[in-house]
Amino acid sequence: MLSRIERGLVSPSVETLDRIATGLRVPVSRFFGDQSSRTDFSHVPAGRGILVDRVGAVAGYRYELLGHQLSGNLFVEPYLVTLLPEAHPYVTFQHPGVKFLHLLSGRVSYRYGAKVVKLGPGDSLQFDATALHGIESIEAGPVTYLSIVFTMRE
Repeated sequence: MLSRIERGLVSPSVETLDRIATGLRVPVSRFFGDQSSRTDFSHVPAGRGILVDRVGAVAGYRYELLGHQLSGNLFVEPYLVTLLPEAHPYVTFQHPGVKFLHLLSGRVSYRYGAKVVKLGPGDSLQFDATALHGIESIEAGPVTYLSIVFTMRE
């Protein structure tokens, strides 16, 4: 039956489409989406990210948005974060989603819940962002890191 559907010899019923989607673990709507017209492409040239004033942003933390995701159920926020000279440690960030951090420069101690890890250039972390987290101490500057937050759209 799948082969006949793929070759356009038969038109499947809604029930058949539902069973195929269930087997593939995708929504039925996936069969009707026009993949060529998706608008989830983002190009940001070096140094041209959008400076973002985040609600509740900590003083001295500069956020440069490096891209955006417009379609699908996954919301992605990639930022280049720079700690300015007046930045202080802050360990009470907490928000929905999964966060990925990659330290580009500097040295910090980073707290995640009860754990503290030392990070240097090239080190990465990935964690559930619903737990309290953040930079516990700045060991050496300047500090810059890539921060990507992944959340599901409601």
